[in-house]
Amino acid sequence: MSKTFTLGEAQTLLPVVEALLRKAREGQARAAEFEYEMQQLSHRIFLSGGMHVDVSVAARRRAERDKAVQVAKDTLAEIDSIGVQVKDLEEGLLDFPYVMDGRTVLLCWKLGEPTIAHWHTEEEGFDGRKPLDSRFGKMERLN
Repeated sequence: MSKTFTLGEAQTLLPVVEALLRKAREGQARAAEFEYEMQQLSHRIFLSGGMHVDVSVAARRRAERDKAVQVAKDTLAEIDSIGVQVKDLEEGLLDFPYVMDGRTVLLCWKLGEPTIAHWHTEEEGFDGRKPLDSRFGKMERLN
């Protein structure tokens, strides 16, 4: 069985997991920039029928891209090891498994939201998310 959280545990973990999510997103964005840069270089080489390329610079950029990809992968693995599910890295969607009435549902949070305030079932996904209600225990309001 996968790890589950109380609402309080999820709220307490949120700043840590949010920081990890931002780190993974940054790694992914850096990797995409390097990838785009390499594609542009390949395109210029193709259009010019070949050109001199500083191989050491190209290799260094490729290594930087690979490192950025690895940072993103390692950070996502760290979030996963905590028990939190990254549903969409680009959108910044996280789900925290929660047991309600003997069934696992997901506390849902999106990057930019101040607190965890929604939930949904596995089947419903993000589109079916609903506001938390009294079934989720004490509803502490964070100021």
